[in-house]
Amino acid sequence: MATKIPKIDWKMENAVIRKLLVILRATKAFLDALSEAGASCVSRATAIKFLLARKFDVARAHALWRQHEATRRREGLTKFEPFEDPLKSELATGKFTILPTRDATGAAIAVFTANKHFPTQTTHQTTLQGVVYQLDVALQSLETQRAGLVFIYDMTDSKYTNFDYELSQKILTMLKGGYPAKLKKVLIVTAPLWFKAPFRILRLFVREKLRERVHTVSAPQLGAHVPRASLPTQLGGQLAPDHAAWLEHCRNCYTNNLQNNKLDGVIDEYVISNYIPPVKTQNGVIEHEVARDMTSDRVARLEQPDAMHISDPPYTCDTGPLRHTHGYNGDMKGGHIHSGDEDEVDLITRGTWSSGEASPGLSDEECAGGGAGESAGALLARLRSLGRRGLVAEYEEIRARPPQGTFHHAKLPSNLSKNRYTDVLCYDHSRVLLSQIDPEDPTTDYINANYVDGYKQKNAFICTQGPLPKTYSDFWRMVWEQGCLAVVMTTRAVERGRVKCGQYWPAAAGARAVHPPFALLTEAVDVEDDYIISHLVLTDLRSEMSRRVWHGQYVRWPDYGVPGGGRAQPVLRFLQLVRRAQRTALADLGDAWAGHSRGPPIVVHCSAGIGRTGTFITLDVCTSRLSAEGVADVRGTVERVRAQRAHSIQMPDQYVFCHLALLEYAVMHGYLESADLNGFDDDNEDESE
Repeated sequence: MATKIPKIDWKMENAVIRKLLVILRATKAFLDALSEAGASCVSRATAIKFLLARKFDVARAHALWRQHEATRRREGLTKFEPFEDPLKSELATGKFTILPTRDATGAAIAVFTANKHFPTQTTHQTTLQGVVYQLDVALQSLETQRAGLVFIYDMTDSKYTNFDYELSQKILTMLKGGYPAKLKKVLIVTAPLWFKAPFRILRLFVREKLRERVHTVSAPQLGAHVPRASLPTQLGGQLAPDHAAWLEHCRNCYTNNLQNNKLDGVIDEYVISNYIPPVKTQNGVIEHEVARDMTSDRVARLEQPDAMHISDPPYTCDTGPLRHTHGYNGDMKGGHIHSGDEDEVDLITRGTWSSGEASPGLSDEECAGGGAGESAGALLARLRSLGRRGLVAEYEEIRARPPQGTFHHAKLPSNLSKNRYTDVLCYDHSRVLLSQIDPEDPTTDYINANYVDGYKQKNAFICTQGPLPKTYSDFWRMVWEQGCLAVVMTTRAVERGRVKCGQYWPAAAGARAVHPPFALLTEAVDVEDDYIISHLVLTDLRSEMSRRVWHGQYVRWPDYGVPGGGRAQPVLRFLQLVRRAQRTALADLGDAWAGHSRGPPIVVHCSAGIGRTGTFITLDVCTSRLSAEGVADVRGTVERVRAQRAHSIQMPDQYVFCHLALLEYAVMHGYLESADLNGFDDDNEDESE
């Protein structure tokens, strides 16, 4: 039987070769700079690692190298004896380890378990050596160099005697600017009350950009940052990592590296590792990939023509620094191949992401709200040109696309009754995970709710359905565990004679309700023409701890439609009221909140959690971006919201309303003198359903 020869995509091949040439030029420039500075015995693999950490900016990579070397010398990290005490015993404690999994973006996961650290029994030098020894192994994977590192500081069951302020400062200082790793996130889990003061001080040592990546979270909230399948059981995950096997792998790589250095005459502490497999992500679901495609091998051969081809992960020491280029998203959607060197390097180090594609890996800065955006004037001109019919056609094109994810959890038999509507399910990749209250029933973590990004804020919102009587407790458990301060309700409990949402909170001032294990008290109620504001106190009966929650219900927004008469001003005022309430509640928290500057997720729901809910979020993202940048992108925002909460913006009239409301906002805030859309409705047919 004849072997089928695969077809070669020469355009793709040539693009990869161009990128490789860029890398080779930058590597040579970096090594030349080090040679001039007197550091000539540095491997090409190490050079590439520092260049990747600084996006192939040779000057910045060289500065990182100098800072890194200074840190190593200052902290005594230049010579390791991992097979002798005290470092041998330090490694065996397992207080620091690298997990054999990755997060949804491909980042490696490092865990420091605070209750295993006793400052009186070890020195800073020994502990730092244990950390760096393992990081050096993990960081040699190109996938880790490209995708970065998530650092989890687990404070569960730790005491004040376990905490070492100076050591924590040294680790953060090293990772933020003295180590060639992209620090994606620092997740401080189950921080005790006494930690607030030192943490406030620690944050002062972290530059503002990195400060946005530092989060204090509960164990259930950890699932919003790292998939449960990638977390150890001690953190509520499904993984049982073998630290002894990991240390044995580190030992093998370290030994091999020493032998290779003797043969090659290269003085280089670093070792190459395939222990943590590269990953492909499809809508946030991790799929470990170990196969190498032809393009990847070709790049590896070009860079290391004599390198041995090793292909049996996870316990191998790979000697080819470019061997894992298959880990990036190389499908080049939309023809995103550029001729400039910087763009080529950027593509090979981060992959592409097109509008409307589910992207669990976006950073806060990348959540900008759609694509390039257009000014208010350009938006007005476009709407005049399209007319209502053209805008509806644009929406229909978006609505015709199939869902961009799976609904496996929502379809489980034990979860079906938790969904208000059988055809409105929540995506697996962005769903909110509750704490698992029944060890025998893993589905107790389910609620029909999804995270949705806001303007420059990942997971700014939680989109959910109107609670059912049987899910009242789940709803308030979600609010409590996610630290939510505000709930937005854009439906009435009953509309057109049909129940759209349960009465999940006490409606009257002074009224109480209990939804075990939570109790609610309504302190006050403010009734306006368009909305009702309830000031709630939510209490966890298990711990007797309480938190105030602002509840805003917009009452003049019909199901399947837009506010009466298409009036945008009342909705825009309500939106500003929600943001003001969030800011006030956040200010009241003070130092207790260490996450994003705009606070924890805002819960938004209507009946199904897609139509009015999606419209509200689209308006918030677009108005926020218009205020900050002077541009907005309604279509791109809708596409991204739908990528995280399926079927959001349910009707064409809601899509049209988003555009018209944004124009009204632009006039209200001086971005336009007027918004004359004379003739916009001339071709209007009744599109509402």
